[in-house]
Amino acid sequence: MSVKELKERHMAATQTVNDLREKLKQKRLQLLDTDVSGYARSQGKTPVIFGPTDLVCCRILQGHTGKVYSLDWTPEKNRIVSASQDGRLIVWNALTSQKTHAIKLPCAWVMTCAFSPSGQSVACGGLDSVCSIFNLNSPIDKDGNHPVSRMLSGHKGYVSSCQYVPDEDTHVITSSGDQTCVLWDITTGLRTSVFGGEFQSGHTADVQSVSISSSNPRLFVSGSCDSTARLWDTRVASRAQRTFYGHEGDVNTVKFFPDGNRFGTGSDDGTCRLFDIRTGHQLQVYYQPHGDGDIPHVTSMAFSISGRLLFVGYSNGDCYVWDTLLAKVVLNLGAVQNSHEGRISCLGLSADGSALCTGSWDTNLKIWAFGGHRSVI
Repeated sequence: MSVKELKERHMAATQTVNDLREKLKQKRLQLLDTDVSGYARSQGKTPVIFGPTDLVCCRILQGHTGKVYSLDWTPEKNRIVSASQDGRLIVWNALTSQKTHAIKLPCAWVMTCAFSPSGQSVACGGLDSVCSIFNLNSPIDKDGNHPVSRMLSGHKGYVSSCQYVPDEDTHVITSSGDQTCVLWDITTGLRTSVFGGEFQSGHTADVQSVSISSSNPRLFVSGSCDSTARLWDTRVASRAQRTFYGHEGDVNTVKFFPDGNRFGTGSDDGTCRLFDIRTGHQLQVYYQPHGDGDIPHVTSMAFSISGRLLFVGYSNGDCYVWDTLLAKVVLNLGAVQNSHEGRISCLGLSADGSALCTGSWDTNLKIWAFGGHRSVI
């Protein structure tokens, strides 16, 4: 068979796959007689109302000299680790705004960071294709730097995201530009499982984000530049449990819903979407039209403790607080006093849900706390 014939057969097969995918999409739409917000309105539900003092900026964490790319809270709620283009990880006391650790990284091009469940170590990764582990209790070297306690090498592309397996300091999951996710054993420094890659059910473009279910740590979801999210079981690395379609741009961020049965995605297409892992159906789209025709990309997201609120960071500096039940924006932190002056690159909620931290390309992190008559939702 000639190369020309092979190309023609490949093109025909690709067209068949696309046609079947479109038919499947239309069939799914026919089965979805309503969405979450439509049903909630039919039941007389009303949106959450925010006053001017219900969510206020109470701390500004200043110390980075480059764009902030990632942040994470400790489970005990009062410490934050942040990663910046200045080539440093900084561990902050969120209550006092003081820096407890400033770690100079072997590679300045860091993209992600994460706290271990015990809060004793932090992980980070970036363009060096390595996930580096730092023990915060280890002594500094003669130059005043924290030594790397473990380097997890094996990815063939940049490390875009990392997250410790809940309640375990010994395992971490990473996503990469090499189209794979990897479960690592930190004790040995070896890969336990590789998700994707040569397997046909894996992603077909860079993987940008991972989120592990807190209710079932064996499950995690990944988001990719192939416009899909995929559900994985760490016990079955050979294939994704389910693939979720709907986005029309890179999926930059994924986050499990608090109950573990749903998850949210955020994309370059300007939308966030809520999916059900049991049925595979899309439950809701969160999108706010912009009059200027420009569609800001979704960069990061986090659910409140109850799941009623969804905090979303955008590339234009907006940070919307969505009512997940009614798909309505109830507050824009990008339009209030003390808002960031650049892209919101990352955000995260404290373990008890009482505070939100946002990181930006303006080099600052800001902590927003519930105040006034508003209780934690």
